[in-house]
Amino acid sequence: MIVEILKILFGGFCVGLASSVTVGPVAVLCIQRTLSKGHLSGLLSGLGIACADTIMAVLAFSVYALLKSYIDEYNTIIQLVGGAFVVIVGIFIFLKNPVPQIRKNRAGESALWQDFASMFGFTLANFIVVIPYILAFFTMFNIDLVLDKQFVAEEAVAASQIGVWMNNILVLGGFLLGATLWWLALTSVINLFRKGFRPRHMLTINRIAGVVICALGLITLISVLIN
Repeated sequence: MIVEILKILFGGFCVGLASSVTVGPVAVLCIQRTLSKGHLSGLLSGLGIACADTIMAVLAFSVYALLKSYIDEYNTIIQLVGGAFVVIVGIFIFLKNPVPQIRKNRAGESALWQDFASMFGFTLANFIVVIPYILAFFTMFNIDLVLDKQFVAEEAVAASQIGVWMNNILVLGGFLLGATLWWLALTSVINLFRKGFRPRHMLTINRIAGVVICALGLITLISVLIN
């Protein structure tokens, strides 16, 4: 039982971590605040992003659950498409230069709760881009969203529904944990080297993030083709 719970949590954790390892506009703002206002400001900004991503993960999660039967039927094709999409995103991240955006942004004075709320709102506003991205990782990692359909007896229906809800909560809890860990790690590293940090260093972070994302997509494509 404990092993199964950890497995479900780890699946959600992988999706949350993988879908957060990007250096897009929200990440640039988060890093900018860490550099100009301190670690706590950057961390709360990151938590705002993580919470918004988790809400959108619920939507992506629901879409994935509704389409699960079709995904199972066309699992190979969908995983190939999902893997290819992730590789394309990784290449885009690798080629994107965040330096001009960093120089353009200027973090003004704001309360810590405003740092959280502004990033939360900004991330939700980009749901059209974020939800398909998260959905691609749910597909790529082939997360199990529902219990097996073995419950036949009427007295087992309630237990089945509870199990489904617990499974879903564990996946989303793991997602939030993975996303939060990424922002904690990123802002901590930026803060650690804050005095010597230069905008050009973001280009290196972008390159690393792009390579990691591409590697995840390629691993998926290779594993599907081999199997």
